[in-house]
Amino acid sequence: MMGFVARVKGCGGPNVYTEEPDGGWGWVVAVAFFFVEVFTYGIIKSFGIFFEDLMTQLNESNSRVSWTLSICVFVMTFTAPLSTILSNRFGHRPVVMLGGVLISLGTILSAFANSIVQMYLTLGIISGLGYCLSFLPTVTILSQYFKKRRSLVTAVASTGECFSVFAFAPASTALKNQVGWRHTMVVIGVLQFTITVCGALLQPIVIEAEKKPHRSEKKLKKTEQAETRYILENEQTRTSIDSVDSGVQSLSTSQTNISETCKNSEQEVAKEEEAGILPPVSLNTETSNTLFRNKLLDFSLLKDCSFICYTLFGLFATMGFFAPQLFVIPLSISLGIEKEQAAYMLSAMAVAEIFGRITVGWVLNKEPIPKILIELICVSLLCIVLIVFPFATDFWGLMTCCVLYGFFLGTVAATHIPMLAEDDVVGIQRMPSAVGVYVFIQSFAGLAGPPLGGFLVDVTKSYGSAFYSCAAGMGLGALFLALVRPAKTGLCKRKRRKPKTEKDLKCKKPQKISEETKAEEESEEFLEVDLIKEEISSKNEHQNDIV
Repeated sequence: MMGFVARVKGCGGPNVYTEEPDGGWGWVVAVAFFFVEVFTYGIIKSFGIFFEDLMTQLNESNSRVSWTLSICVFVMTFTAPLSTILSNRFGHRPVVMLGGVLISLGTILSAFANSIVQMYLTLGIISGLGYCLSFLPTVTILSQYFKKRRSLVTAVASTGECFSVFAFAPASTALKNQVGWRHTMVVIGVLQFTITVCGALLQPIVIEAEKKPHRSEKKLKKTEQAETRYILENEQTRTSIDSVDSGVQSLSTSQTNISETCKNSEQEVAKEEEAGILPPVSLNTETSNTLFRNKLLDFSLLKDCSFICYTLFGLFATMGFFAPQLFVIPLSISLGIEKEQAAYMLSAMAVAEIFGRITVGWVLNKEPIPKILIELICVSLLCIVLIVFPFATDFWGLMTCCVLYGFFLGTVAATHIPMLAEDDVVGIQRMPSAVGVYVFIQSFAGLAGPPLGGFLVDVTKSYGSAFYSCAAGMGLGALFLALVRPAKTGLCKRKRRKPKTEKDLKCKKPQKISEETKAEEESEEFLEVDLIKEEISSKNEHQNDIV
């Protein structure tokens, strides 16, 4: 019985690697992330199918119904630091399972809502918190399992939300027409409970760096090399001078040289230790790793200029992530397109987004140019598509815009969070804290985006204004994204050179003098050795004459 319990604990324990495995249990985590995407972002993007029903049943305006999605996205992103802290404290697995329970509970309770305020509470706050606790830990642990294939695996696994929109939009519409929107919400809530199973599959991973040689080992190795070298020199001296005295003399000289070499080796090790090449004697590597792991949230990221620029990119670009899915169906209906055909707009957008995610993953894996520049190109093209959207006047024109928007949205959505793990932004070691802070700052745009679009639609009586607001936000995001790489390399900073003072010039002269004195001392030592050899040879000749 005890063996079985130990075996179960071993299966639930962390996987320990010296570097990212690029596979192994990571493939199971990738599948779990796929289904988490299906029941989180996929459901959020499909919310547009309930838009008209909520306006009719609850007798509310565009902007007030839009606040349901806005509050959900805001809570999901605003509580990102909480998700990071809980994951670092308790692990990714229990946090994701708790998130799955909250998502399912919030969606089921929304089916019994009789006012828009109750929808704000159920779908907005309860489900929004669950979305945060489910999505962020899953994408973080998936990035830790992969390194070379990280971009491709993350992009392919993130297509779950696209398949969800492609499958759930028509299926939920058909089910809603048969049983009503309330029973449809109950069915979706029950399916979202699958996230708890996905959370149970998230086995922790620990990356431990290989241990560097200790200071004592390094010093011992250098001492042994010095002894071997001088023993060989001593043997050569004995061979060249056939005298017992000469052998003793060379042995004492070699012992002196050995002690001097040991001192020099100690000095070299100390220099390497100060430079950071070797770890100090009192430093425990495991202790330092534990301290780093126990740091729940690293706010020092806010001092990193490249991270600040990337966060501002996410802040403004988020305005273009959710609003188009919310307004594309009402825009289609306003152009005279039937509701059944309008539902296929989201499906076409989802299919195109799948190809966009896979394509950008493949391109990033090849890395023809820096990854962040590839993302910048995709964001710029997405901004152009948002500007063109309102110019569509018929079904095929709007369908073309949806396909282009879905493709480029897939390229941006698949890269903007995993890009934090790249060295151009913060790197994999600081990614857990970076994700929390980054998504937290995104929350303000997620809160303002849909209501701003709904307000503009109510004022201008045109759905095109909502797309223009999204394009403006995406354009500002592209501007800050272009500054990330220069900020990382230091091109945005002015380096001030300190003028050389007289003290600096005076400090250099003693160094030159000391080098000259060292050279003179070495030459004097060589002269002394030669004189000793001459004295020994003269003594030997004198003894031979006496004999």
